[in-house]
Amino acid sequence: MMESPYALERELGMQYYATDTPGIGGTLRMVPDDFIVDEIPLDKKSTSGPYLICRLTKSNWELQHAVKEIARRLNISHRRIGWAGTKDRNARTTQLISLYKVTSEEIAALYLKDITLEVVGQANEQLSLGDLSGNRFEICIRDADQEDLAGRVAAVTTTAAQSFPNYFGLQRFGVIRPLTHRVGELILRGEYEQAVATYVGQAFPLEREEIRMARTVFWETRDPAVALRELPVQMSFERSMLSFLKSQPGDYAGALRQLPPKLLSMFVSAFQSYLFNYALSHRLSRGHTLTEPVPGDRLIFGNGRTDTTTATNRAAVALHLARGRCSIALFMPGRDETGAPAGDEVTRAMLADLRITPDDFRRASAFVQTKFDGAWRPIALRTAIDASVQDTDVHLRFTLPPGHYATTVCREYMKADPIRMV
Repeated sequence: MMESPYALERELGMQYYATDTPGIGGTLRMVPDDFIVDEIPLDKKSTSGPYLICRLTKSNWELQHAVKEIARRLNISHRRIGWAGTKDRNARTTQLISLYKVTSEEIAALYLKDITLEVVGQANEQLSLGDLSGNRFEICIRDADQEDLAGRVAAVTTTAAQSFPNYFGLQRFGVIRPLTHRVGELILRGEYEQAVATYVGQAFPLEREEIRMARTVFWETRDPAVALRELPVQMSFERSMLSFLKSQPGDYAGALRQLPPKLLSMFVSAFQSYLFNYALSHRLSRGHTLTEPVPGDRLIFGNGRTDTTTATNRAAVALHLARGRCSIALFMPGRDETGAPAGDEVTRAMLADLRITPDDFRRASAFVQTKFDGAWRPIALRTAIDASVQDTDVHLRFTLPPGHYATTVCREYMKADPIRMV
């Protein structure tokens, strides 16, 4: 195990690598086909119903923007479109989406650059987040360091079958603007003006200069009219919030509600993810591993059942872990404290420092209209990887369960500045 030297990763709680192997460097996503994601759908038997199920393939589209543009072209509300998982922008991704009361003929007549929609069936229910079995990845890391490249790749590949820290990856928090969790924290506090100001007005170095200047105008003045004149038209989410504020001055809660509900809910979810990353890194900093249980560890089994490691059952738990029957898990807090381990002092201390309570999650649930229940998440990511080396390019093929991040795998190989992975 070794520490990450990168400030951005440490800031987001991704403080350790599982391997001590020197990184291969390189760059991800030089072209979209360097990062291919194919969603594995659940096996649902429904063949009729008001929801049209389509296979969406896209390149260079952020999912929320793609859905909003599809809805605009179909002249429907974006709320009539559902999906099971949020996929990367700078990639070629394939996934299912559901469209309420849309016909095959309307889909056939739709054209969008770098987007294809293929009708695959009908369903009685809308697709919701989590309605997938997992994702298949085909990834190319280009221009890797040639020194003992095959040996370093082989060493990390071996460790992948055992365990990596199951961090939430950078894209959970925002790639160019890693602030999603900060907006979520402000929503939990009920500080809606600051949440809007942060989302719209906080500029980051990797943005174009004109965008940074437009954001700074709003950050400093809170004047939506001036910022609207400066923000590019393609920044539709920010512009919809500012347009609302222009007509309803001071209604920052209303401005937040101009965002698609799933995007709004992702802010609070990102804050939960941030807490998980920090709690996992704290565990590793204390010398505990991902697969060796200590008394007090919570366990999660494949069927969702949980149990607790004790001094008495520790040997049996170690056997279950080795055979892949369960995983050590950490609790991501929410509106329901039941089930949260009394000894989870790291997360509790962080929430106490931030003055955030289950009541804040309950209020955010009502505001966003999403249940932010507490949840258990395995601390270890493990997968079989088909890895090959061609000159200075490294090709990886693997499958991950829902909610696990391919960039968490790639960072173990690369150990590079995270900006080279986005």
